[in-house]
Amino acid sequence: MNKLQNRETNLREEIKLSTNYGDNNHLRLVGKVTSEKVFSHEIYGEKFYVFNLEVARLSGMADMIPVTVSERLITKQDLNIGTKVIIEGQFRSYNSYETERNRLVLTVFAKDIEFLPEDEDITPSKDNVSNEVTLCGYICKKPIYRKTPFGREIADVLLAVNRAYNKSDYIPCICWGRNARYCQDMEVGTEIKIVGRVQSRLYEKKHEDGTVETRVAYEVSVSSLEIIEEAKKPENQENIEENEEVI
Repeated sequence: MNKLQNRETNLREEIKLSTNYGDNNHLRLVGKVTSEKVFSHEIYGEKFYVFNLEVARLSGMADMIPVTVSERLITKQDLNIGTKVIIEGQFRSYNSYETERNRLVLTVFAKDIEFLPEDEDITPSKDNVSNEVTLCGYICKKPIYRKTPFGREIADVLLAVNRAYNKSDYIPCICWGRNARYCQDMEVGTEIKIVGRVQSRLYEKKHEDGTVETRVAYEVSVSSLEIIEEAKKPENQENIEENEEVI
């Protein structure tokens, strides 16, 4: 059992869990398919595929978000590049053990998909939100508060969101301004609700041999935050291992 699983067990012994898992993690995306679907895995005869979805921002920029979808949701229409869709689902995480380092991989898990007409206008606006996620979970690592070189306040929060079958998703979130100041002193185990959007960003990973690799990180950019229940500090609280990397 790794330390993420140990921490999850400790938290569950100390805090009251919600059993309405659909309310813990809900997401809606409106966007355009930008890659061919690729086979991911199969569970009990059900095949799952992954593809990238381009979701526009109000600023005119766009996020490229990975989506996992069951073959049973795409039997009537295929996911061709350029197809416009509405995705309802959850923002999930899983551990990848492909290398010596344990990596936390983020993906949108589609529970429903609606295909839109080719001429449908999916330009986002204040009245037409194209990217929104609501999460209720527990802070599982001390928030990291800092200021950017331009003086902007930000705080990184890792949220453990409970899922059915005794599982949890570990979702990196980034808070801004007054929300960053508000959460910087929150204790591990604090239950919070956040509303925001899934965003992608490029970053550079420097390896031990001096080479630099450009990677994509996925996280929730928080627009609103509230405390549901203050932390009941568990004993033997453990931090994420140094060799566990969130991507």
